[in-house]
Amino acid sequence: MVDTVDVKALLANLDSDAKTELEAKPEVIESGHSLDINDLAIKARRWHKLKDVVCVVADLKSSTKLGIGKHDTSTARIYQASTGGVVKIFDQFQADFIQIQGDGVFALFWGDKRKERAICSGITIKSFSMDLVKRLESKWPSLPQTGYKVGVANNRVLVKKVGTPRNPAQQEPIWAGKPVNFATKCAQSADRHELVVTGSFWDWVQGNDYLAISCPCAGPTPDIWQFKEIEKLPEGDVERQGRVLTSVWCAVHGKDYCNAVMNGSKNRSDALSARRQMLLALAMNARWTVAQGKRASLRARREGLGTSARSA
Repeated sequence: MVDTVDVKALLANLDSDAKTELEAKPEVIESGHSLDINDLAIKARRWHKLKDVVCVVADLKSSTKLGIGKHDTSTARIYQASTGGVVKIFDQFQADFIQIQGDGVFALFWGDKRKERAICSGITIKSFSMDLVKRLESKWPSLPQTGYKVGVANNRVLVKKVGTPRNPAQQEPIWAGKPVNFATKCAQSADRHELVVTGSFWDWVQGNDYLAISCPCAGPTPDIWQFKEIEKLPEGDVERQGRVLTSVWCAVHGKDYCNAVMNGSKNRSDALSARRQMLLALAMNARWTVAQGKRASLRARREGLGTSARSA
C-alpha cells in the first residue's frame, strides 16, 4: 500500500518524458491489413499503421439507470445478459480485438472480410437488442427504456501498446485514428435498436443487395436504410452523411443473408427493381446536395458583395 507520493517529482518526471516523446520521431511500421497484438511493444517507440480497420461500438441506452431500485442480483443479471451477449456476438464473427468499457463494448476488425464480419456483427447485435429488451421488460415492467445503440466506422489507424512495463494488467493498445472515435459518435447519435454507419462505410454497404435491400418479406425495398446526418461528426466531413438501419435480421431470410454476406455474395436476382429505385434516389440526393452547395456559395458571394458595397 502506498502511503506517500512525491507529486512534485512525479510531475517533473512526466514532463521530462513528454518533452522527450514530443521531440523525437517514433518508428512507424506499415502493417497493411494484418496485425498481431502480441507484437506491440511497450518500451519501444514503435507504432504500427493499419490501412483499414472497422470499428463496431455497442452502447447500452440508459445503462446508468438500470441498477436503480433493483437488487444487486438483478443488476448483475442484466449486465451479464447484455454485455456478455454482445461479446459472444463479436467473438462469433471473429473480431480481432474486443474491449469492454463499462456497459458498452467495441470491437475492431481488420484483415480478410473485415467489413463483412463487422457489419454482420452489428446487425446481429441490433437483432439481439430487440429480443433482449423484450425479456427485460417482461421481467421488470418498470425498467427504464433501454436497448443497444450501434455505430460503425472504418479508416486507417496507428496502434501501440501503452502502460506500465512489467505489469500486463496495466497495458492496453491505443488506437489513434478515426474508427473508434467516429463509431462511438455514430452509436451516441443512434436511438435504441438502431445501427448507424458513416458515409464512407455506407458507400460500401449500398453495393451489397443482401445488406442494402430488404428481403421479399418486406418488399424488396431499400427503405430499410434512412439518411442520417451524424451531427456529432465534423461539419464538411463526408463521414457525417451517414445512414441508419431500421430493420433486423429476418426470421425467415436472416440466416441465409448473413451467410451470403460472409461468403462474399453481393447480388440478388429479386432485388433488381429495388436497386434501380435506390440508385435513382442516390442520384437525386446527389443533385440536391450539389444544388444546395451552389445556393450556399451564391448566398456567400452576395453577402460578401453587400458587405463590400456597404463598407465602400
